[in-house]
Amino acid sequence: MSSTSTETEVIKSDKYPAAIPYIIGNEAAERFSFYGMRAILPIFLVAQFFNPTGNPALQTVAEAKSNAQVHIFVALAYATPMIGAALADWFFGKYKVILYVSIIYCIGHLFLALYDTDLQWFGYGLTLIAVGAGGIKSCVSANVGDQFDKSNEHLMSKVYGWFYFAINSGSVLSNYFIPELYKNYGASVAFGVPGILMALATLIFWLGRKKYVIVPPTGFKPDFAKLKEGFSATGRVLLVFAFIPLFWAMWDQNLSEWILQAGKLDLELWKGHTILSGQVQLANPVFLVSFLPVFTYVIYPNLEKLGVKVTPLRKIGVGLALTGLSFVIIAQIQDKIDAGGHPSVWNQILGYLILAWGEILVWVTCLEYAYTNSPKFMKSIMGAIGLLTVALGNFLVALMNESISKGGYFAQYTGASYYWFFVKLMAIELIIFILVSKFIKEKRYVGED
Repeated sequence: MSSTSTETEVIKSDKYPAAIPYIIGNEAAERFSFYGMRAILPIFLVAQFFNPTGNPALQTVAEAKSNAQVHIFVALAYATPMIGAALADWFFGKYKVILYVSIIYCIGHLFLALYDTDLQWFGYGLTLIAVGAGGIKSCVSANVGDQFDKSNEHLMSKVYGWFYFAINSGSVLSNYFIPELYKNYGASVAFGVPGILMALATLIFWLGRKKYVIVPPTGFKPDFAKLKEGFSATGRVLLVFAFIPLFWAMWDQNLSEWILQAGKLDLELWKGHTILSGQVQLANPVFLVSFLPVFTYVIYPNLEKLGVKVTPLRKIGVGLALTGLSFVIIAQIQDKIDAGGHPSVWNQILGYLILAWGEILVWVTCLEYAYTNSPKFMKSIMGAIGLLTVALGNFLVALMNESISKGGYFAQYTGASYYWFFVKLMAIELIIFILVSKFIKEKRYVGED
């Protein structure tokens, strides 16, 4: 063997980076805070501000106002990652941005707990949480990838899977306990506990400060050769991400529209055991936590053994189809509600199961795709571009609900027709994705010097 080949040979390692437990612990606690707050947000907005008397004549408009508010909040939370990513990649580094912006995040939670009867100040709290959650969002996922090099990059897919597992573990716990706290102790306690968990998340992150592989900021230097490479990478990834806003426009309804729909269902799981409408969404993270290992360690490897190449684009395509199928189920449920029925909550739980499969195939894949297909100086930026798809999808749904609340064009899409509208959109998008995906090429950037 020549000296050149020896020098370039990479010795594989099965040792995970030392910082991973701190990153995953931080993510689990932070997601508890975020999803715990969201678990009761649409119900709270209707009951506290938009229809406090429970007038049936006002309910449709009140729900549309609540949905619009929730989706605007989510849109802001997923638009600000671009700012956080730029600050991290070019000026301060990921560690400082995550740590200091997390403090803003904690203050936002404090506002929700203190001002649960004042819509204006409650709104300020939502804004601070959106800025905090968004400011760290792309940095945290990119920080996972920074811990790897050429020797252990083969472990990255598994760690991103466990990273997403942590997200949904926090979500499982919060989706169960926060609605219970809201019912038994009121809004201030129910919004306060997520704030405590965000403070814990910040502490966990700080405790791992000596374990991280810290990639220093590159500075904002207009290197035209790098910019050309960056624009090329951005173009490839954007071609994929162009199909993701509709996925998020539909997915995020399980934390707003689906919760409000659950209030009209028969919520008895079995004889003598009824759950709260805000707890039905617990099904999504439970299914995610349960099926992530199944997809990672069973389905994907066995498909490969059968000769079926499991590519990122194939995962995304199947995930989009499953997302559309979940909405077929929700639309059929709404058809029965509109006819005066009270379908079993188990019908909606089936919708959550299929939506979870779609999410695993679409978004877990996109997290890794955004990192591996972007050069070193654009890792966080590319992650933020992925998160902008969430913002765009939620912004479109917010506009639609705003139109409904004001009797505009989309007021014709209420009840079941609202959900069937999205089913049709996804069917059209899926056909286009199948046609375009064959022309999309990959270029991986992992463990660069």
